Amino acid sequence: MGKKEFLKLLEEVSLEHKKETSFSKNDRILLVDGLNLFLRNFAVLNFVNQNNAHIGGLGGFLRSLGSLINHTKPTSVYVVFDGVGSSTNRKNLLPEYKSGRNVNKITNWDIFEDKSTEVDAQVDQISRLINYLQCLPVKILSISKVEADDIIAFLATHLSTQYNSQVFIASNDKDFFQLIDDNITVYKTGEKVFYNKQLIREKFGVLAENFIIYKTLVGDTSDKIPGVKDLGPKTLIEKFPEVGQTILSLDDIFNICETKLKDNKIYARVLHDFENVKNFYRLMDLKNPLIDDNEKEFIIETVDSPIPELKTKEFLHLANQDDLAIIIKGVELWLKDTFRILNSIKK
Repeated sequence: MGKKEFLKLLEEVSLEHKKETSFSKNDRILLVDGLNLFLRNFAVLNFVNQNNAHIGGLGGFLRSLGSLINHTKPTSVYVVFDGVGSSTNRKNLLPEYKSGRNVNKITNWDIFEDKSTEVDAQVDQISRLINYLQCLPVKILSISKVEADDIIAFLATHLSTQYNSQVFIASNDKDFFQLIDDNITVYKTGEKVFYNKQLIREKFGVLAENFIIYKTLVGDTSDKIPGVKDLGPKTLIEKFPEVGQTILSLDDIFNICETKLKDNKIYARVLHDFENVKNFYRLMDLKNPLIDDNEKEFIIETVDSPIPELKTKEFLHLANQDDLAIIIKGVELWLKDTFRILNSIKK
């Protein structure tokens, strides 16, 4: 290579670096539903290290996080976990909320013989995962008695409105669909699909702005929210075609039911259960998250704080102890290629 070619190559590298660092930290945001992503990996990955310890949830989470970063190219990453006693606020509205969810069910029966052993492994791996995340240029958020859903919802809305951020929410939870707008996209990790306003309309027949109405009336069995009797997705679209045409409020639903009361018994059922309907709506309304002013201020301070530095040496020390290479090939190179860009972003 001649001198001119060499200088040209250096110039190209310099320009490429400038491209990488021209973003600000709030341009493109990745919000990760931490427990949701962990449990998904824990349930399906049966990796056991040389110490005979299961590391599927731990290693799978980190590998998935790297994949999410490579897919979305974020300028900042937040990993959000439920706080201790996080269901308390919603249980005050509905005592059955999330009751009995997988209490005795083993999610990874190929590895664990009983539920208590599995739970111990989950706790150990999540604790260890926090150690890893503290080595990465990502921000970790958890608030006592606050669900990750509420933290993510407030974060997404705050970043979108205050900074015009492009926000990607990574979760398998469909509740986040109600937040989708021109700036907020949901990456459904189970399907590996990005949900935007158009896809919501195509898949569910409703406007994204009406997804909360859809979920309120149909219900959510996973959260023990019953919905209106005999009102399934197909019936909802048939009896309330307006959900796919214009943005609605609960008052609009009430008025539609009053106007069409004699047309079908389903309208009478909605009116009869309307107090419950309003309660269900409040339970699932992520546009008004159950977060107080002090908690909001804490989240905003986290947004304003600098991106943590990548601690390569400490991460690799943990990785060697856990034999992480059986899940993530070439850990050191993977770490550099995946996370270094986050520390080159403008503060």
